[in-house]
Amino acid sequence: MRLEFANTFIRLPWDLPEVFGYWNTVYKRFNDWARKKKLIRIFKFLSRDTDLEWEFVDGSIVKAHQHGSGGGEPKNQAIGKSKGGNTTKIHMCADAFGLPIDFELTGGEVHDVKAAPGFIDRLPTGGYVIADKGYDSEELRQRIIEKKSIPVIPRKSNSTIGNGDMDWGLYKYRHLVENLFARLKHFRAIATRYDKLKRNCKAMLALPCSFFWLPM
Repeated sequence: MRLEFANTFIRLPWDLPEVFGYWNTVYKRFNDWARKKKLIRIFKFLSRDTDLEWEFVDGSIVKAHQHGSGGGEPKNQAIGKSKGGNTTKIHMCADAFGLPIDFELTGGEVHDVKAAPGFIDRLPTGGYVIADKGYDSEELRQRIIEKKSIPVIPRKSNSTIGNGDMDWGLYKYRHLVENLFARLKHFRAIATRYDKLKRNCKAMLALPCSFFWLPM
């Protein structure tokens, strides 16, 4: 576990220096943990006491390194083509303290509002769900309301409905999820995707998400 966390910071190649042990043994253990979702379960356990008054949802694109391709059908491994080349989008939900609640991965070309319904459906019910204009959809707002939450999502300037019901005071705290992404991207293995398999990439992302929940 200690080596995996160090690997998240500096993203060592799997042909590790001898001091860390035989590289194939380390890789196989990580791959096994990812396959069994052990790191995801650790994250879920540590985040069980999340503050659900506010849920902030956002997405952020990361570039996929050339070592991160070749893991099978790219679409199935959450790698897509966008202006930056091969990219992955991290869809993240943060709580009222800016701590991670849950995340999902898609190809970088997937629009936020397209990925949002399935992602929001699986989130625990919060008091308010706050997101930016990229999530502007009356269908999505209705979906949030049906979950017994209140959507705080600004409508685009061409909307005929307008933003008369918008809580701008609460919306300004959306920086909490943006700050979370900034903290996550301090980890080299998150700022750039190196893992070929989606499950391994999710396991790697679960490491710093778990770390943020540990008492300091």
